[in-house]
Amino acid sequence: MSTSPDPQLPADRNERTENEIELKDVVGLSQGEIVRRRFFRHKGAMAGLGLLIAVVLLAFTSVGFGPVPGWWKYTGYETNLDVVNPGGAPTFTLPSWLGGEGFAIGAHPFGQDELGRDLFARVMHGVQTSLMVMVIIGLVACGIGVLVGSLAGFFRGRLDTLLMRTTDLFITVPTIVIGAVIGKLAGQVSGVLFAVSLGLVLWTSLARLVRGEFLALREREFVDAARVAGASSRRIIFKHILPNAIGTIIVSTTLLMSSAILLETALSYLGFGIQPPTISLGQLIQQYQEAFSTRPWLFWWPGLFIVVIALTVNFIGDGLRDAFDPRQKRIPSERKMAKALAAAEARTTTMPPHIDGRNVGMGPGAA
Repeated sequence: MSTSPDPQLPADRNERTENEIELKDVVGLSQGEIVRRRFFRHKGAMAGLGLLIAVVLLAFTSVGFGPVPGWWKYTGYETNLDVVNPGGAPTFTLPSWLGGEGFAIGAHPFGQDELGRDLFARVMHGVQTSLMVMVIIGLVACGIGVLVGSLAGFFRGRLDTLLMRTTDLFITVPTIVIGAVIGKLAGQVSGVLFAVSLGLVLWTSLARLVRGEFLALREREFVDAARVAGASSRRIIFKHILPNAIGTIIVSTTLLMSSAILLETALSYLGFGIQPPTISLGQLIQQYQEAFSTRPWLFWWPGLFIVVIALTVNFIGDGLRDAFDPRQKRIPSERKMAKALAAAEARTTTMPPHIDGRNVGMGPGAA
């Protein structure tokens, strides 16, 4: 007599079924292969990664980078160009099946500003700058945060107290205030110096997370075994503890980069960020804010790319979190769990009963 699985599965059976599904997928794989497999199966992360790659390629190939020219005919700095549409409206039109006049890109798909400058080129330059700032802040903050957190968590004692009180001192000062001071001093020099300076103060949250990981890992058996074997503190940190904390570090750095681009946008909008002639997305929003009601496209496009970049990085961070820590994953759908549970119960019913580890089934010679 067959029984259908109860749709309202108890919590312990849900957990057991989820573990069975997970173990079936990863059996025989190394830790790195398991992480890659989980990440590439995360739909949100793959969508975010694909969109972010598309944005990066568009930004760096269209207007070029450094001495490398791009395929777009405008640089974004030319003035007194002929205004194609009244008010510099975008020449990009939607296809007819979307209610437009027919798909066309035109000479200025994002429109032109009051000086006739091509907005598409200026937005692409802004995307380049914002991406550069985001990556540099992430790398600098990651380096300092990992160094401070690992030293504090591993050695503890007075060094831990000193480093954590220093971290608390940085935390007490609002980030926007520190960023405004840095932007006023370094924003007029170069975008790289501005990003490095911000990275020097945005490491505090990462340092606390790394410290917590090191405090937990240093008490594990494999660390005790390394100490007994005579391994130095440096070897224990870099060969045993740090590789086991790499998941937390990567995920936290990714999410930090997402917040970094929003911070750069806010500072540039307030006038404390990157200054002309360097172009950033926040600076474009600040320059064109007065045209929001009359020429809103000047405001739309920079804002759209800020949102897209921040969301894609967040999606990638979610995928990395689920890949490195399967406990954070969403529970599979109820249908999938019920199917897996039914299969597991079917396998259990076909096995002979065991008592105290002995098979009590009737053998061929049993009476």
